[in-house]
Amino acid sequence: MFKKILIANRGEIACRVIKSARQMGIATVAVYSDADKQALHVQMADEAVHVGSAAAAESYLVAEKIIEAAKQTGAEAIHPGYGFLSENADFAKALEKAGIAFIGPNVKAIEVMGDKIESKKFANEAKVNTVPGYMGEIKDTNEAIKIANEIGYPVMIKASAGGGGKGMRIANSVDEVEEGFNASKSEAMSSFGDDRIFIEKFIVEPRHIEIQVLADKHGNVIYLAERECSIQRRNQKVLEEAPSPFLDEKTRKAMGEQSVALAKAVDYESAGTVEFIVDKDRNFYFLEMNTRLQVEHPVTELITGVDLVEQMIKVAAGEKLEYAQSDIKINGWAIESRIYAEDPFRNFLPSTGRLVRYQPPKEETRDGLTIRNDTGVYEGGEISIYYDPMIAKLITHAPTREAAIDHMADALDQFYIDGIQHNIPFLSAIMQHPRWVSGNLSTSFIADEYPDGFEPRTPEGEELKILTCVAAAIDFLGNKRRRHITDQMQGNKVVFAEQRSVQISGTNHELHVEQVDPQKDDLKIHFKSSDENKKGEGEVLNVSTDWWFGQPLWNGMINDKKVSVQVRPVMNGFELSYKGLTSETYVYTSREAELEQLMPVKVAPDTSKLLLCPMPGLVVDIMVKEGEEVKVGQSLCIVEAMKMENILKAERATTVTKINAEAGDSLAVDAVIMEFE
Repeated sequence: MFKKILIANRGEIACRVIKSARQMGIATVAVYSDADKQALHVQMADEAVHVGSAAAAESYLVAEKIIEAAKQTGAEAIHPGYGFLSENADFAKALEKAGIAFIGPNVKAIEVMGDKIESKKFANEAKVNTVPGYMGEIKDTNEAIKIANEIGYPVMIKASAGGGGKGMRIANSVDEVEEGFNASKSEAMSSFGDDRIFIEKFIVEPRHIEIQVLADKHGNVIYLAERECSIQRRNQKVLEEAPSPFLDEKTRKAMGEQSVALAKAVDYESAGTVEFIVDKDRNFYFLEMNTRLQVEHPVTELITGVDLVEQMIKVAAGEKLEYAQSDIKINGWAIESRIYAEDPFRNFLPSTGRLVRYQPPKEETRDGLTIRNDTGVYEGGEISIYYDPMIAKLITHAPTREAAIDHMADALDQFYIDGIQHNIPFLSAIMQHPRWVSGNLSTSFIADEYPDGFEPRTPEGEELKILTCVAAAIDFLGNKRRRHITDQMQGNKVVFAEQRSVQISGTNHELHVEQVDPQKDDLKIHFKSSDENKKGEGEVLNVSTDWWFGQPLWNGMINDKKVSVQVRPVMNGFELSYKGLTSETYVYTSREAELEQLMPVKVAPDTSKLLLCPMPGLVVDIMVKEGEEVKVGQSLCIVEAMKMENILKAERATTVTKINAEAGDSLAVDAVIMEFE
């Protein structure tokens, strides 16, 4: 077995590999760029080597620097993680030449399966069902349009060397092919150093289901059930689960056996994933094979009990697989939520900056329920513009899918992040969505259910009552604290009762708050009836908590229901977050509520004549000139952030009066790019 390995990656996957290596008694070496000098993976590793500047093309993607770091530290093997050099055949060849083991598949498998065009050709020859498309290299836009017209719309434009949704576009027309082809080539070159593009038929309402395979150097290959990855945005996976709620045992077996046959055909070794698209009748089509560890591998680990990173290391060291196919059983259900640094309320634009607060839920297994959090960040760390926007992967496991979903919803409520925007509200909302809960999924789920983007929800029903109770409880504790500081009541044991008006989303809710026991913070909260024909009070809720000021998470019981609500102070109130919704709440006395109604409302400034940079990023291209008349939907400029190019378009017909930026400029969020008439 190896004594020391180097991890040629960063972030959460580097930390993940370090954890398994540490458990195996193997020393680890991290590599880092200028931007990652203080990164978590650098702190966790036994040694760390600097490999270049912040841009990946000058650090993590430079094979020579990675190999030199391994030689310098005496690392016997390199684990590439995913992305970067993980599917680079030239890198694997260079390691072989240098006498360093590659913790991944052989060069043949990488070359055949790592290239999307070649893999489809190989799959066709191996009699594997594939999606109709053009497998050759496409030279220019005109050829792309011709091919798309022949295949029939919609089509998928994909980077040959792509992965993670980079260099991928769906086109429904000639205009979209032209725009998507150029954008895909540019993204592919930026992310992978390879701008080859291919086009295939896009199957409407497909499910994205993949099979995990594991193989050794002795011809043994097994499959470890499936993962469903149908919840995607911009072809980037957002939620994954294992197993799939859609497959039956017959289909699972057929997909697994086909995946094993494909792996054997290329003499595969190590962990790999065969991806399929599955239609409504459970017909499945080979999509691609990822010759690396997948981002979503934890859900497979939790339902099978197999540590995939450990097995990859053992296979690379020449050991035989510890498992036969008959040993692999499906135990319970696992769900993974990808926590991204992006603003779901601004069309998921990237968000960068410092993690002022970072408090994930506690990792534990209790009463058959598991919470796992794979991350590469820490409180006080910085989210950079140079790399993927993933903050963490939150995974839950339970005996059933319903229990795993409920546990994920609770875990997301407990995941507290401040300093940057993040997609936890969106993930929480999906956990409550009836279609997700029912398992009626497709890769168009997000586009179908949120066609106009994700909007903040207004609390109502049970959620409204919970937020109202929490706000009242926080206010009561505040009054208790002030009484203690000023020594009011001089230590007498008094049961307090207060009349309060809680304002949420512009509406007031009249409450009577009563302390049950002077020694405890248990409360009875009486909702006054809004029906004038009814006398007395309405519903009564019992509230108990041990929360105190400064804690970002309010944990307590409301009528025997465990509740976790995130608390952020705002002027004269609190911002409360729960189940995917965030609401500013204010608690007033009756007189304060009357006076509040007289306060003027602040009007937001008019920015309709400005094009503002929606996120920190690099200006790639300015596509108009001063004095030019533009139409609705016309492309104005391209801004790149976190390896993704974002095309900003005109929202109305107007004239460009001034341009304040040029290609190559680095802009802050809300910087004025151009002005209009």
